[in-house]
Amino acid sequence: MIQARKIGFRTRTLLTVMGALLIAAPALAQSTPPRPLAPGEIAPGIMRGYLSPKDLPSSVALVPPPPADGSAAKALDDAISKAGLAFKGTARWTQAMEDADLKFPHAAGDFSCALGAPVTETDTPRLYLLLHRTLTDAGLATYSAKNKYKRARPFVVDGEPTCTPGDEPALRKDGSYPSGHTSIGWAWALILSEIAPDRQDAILARGRSFGRSRIVCHVHWESDVLEGRFVGAATVARLHADPAFQADLAAARQELADVRAKGLAPTRDCAAEAAALALDPPTAP
Repeated sequence: MIQARKIGFRTRTLLTVMGALLIAAPALAQSTPPRPLAPGEIAPGIMRGYLSPKDLPSSVALVPPPPADGSAAKALDDAISKAGLAFKGTARWTQAMEDADLKFPHAAGDFSCALGAPVTETDTPRLYLLLHRTLTDAGLATYSAKNKYKRARPFVVDGEPTCTPGDEPALRKDGSYPSGHTSIGWAWALILSEIAPDRQDAILARGRSFGRSRIVCHVHWESDVLEGRFVGAATVARLHADPAFQADLAAARQELADVRAKGLAPTRDCAAEAAALALDPPTAP
């Protein structure tokens, strides 16, 4: 009975935190008619990760507290956040809106330009699944720190708009530090760099810009993004000890090689993406 209660508590805790991840992922939070869970889902549209809750990296143990008011680090956060407001209405702002959408199948293509190939459920099913499942792992890994510090987001502090205004009421309730989107994007960048090492520079640059989009969107501070990358890297390090992840990684590597051999083109407008990402806010030295 005691063991059953422990399992039930863990399940409820995971779903509670997963609900918080839905808040942090605007497109996932869009209301849709209820439907039965598909195989492998832990919530509608959310795949079960590779790691159990107890095996996730502890962000509260890995990252320091967020910058304190009056500190040089907080002043830097404020300055970069203010500078990022200049991108409202630009192509970079639009790209930040695109990067905010973690709903599949949209999110599967976020790195397709960097890869030089499409990433779809039809063309690369194991890679598609790999990205979907690791989204859950890298996102959940940020929540022990998010829930401890409950840091207010930039738009809450200064009242300025975000690139996803419909999600602002929900985001007010979700901790800013560290950034879940950044953790996910950096985890994907590291994983995809292993799958396509010849595209590593482009992939890592895209992973970096994915996190920078959160500053452009005005929903995260610079320090949120920097520590989000750290949590994403810690998640990938832990994933390498998981046999199921290793099997999917090998299968995804072969899938991508086959797709590239066929000469299939990415599903995104890569010229427009490159032009947008060339407009980047200032960053910490």
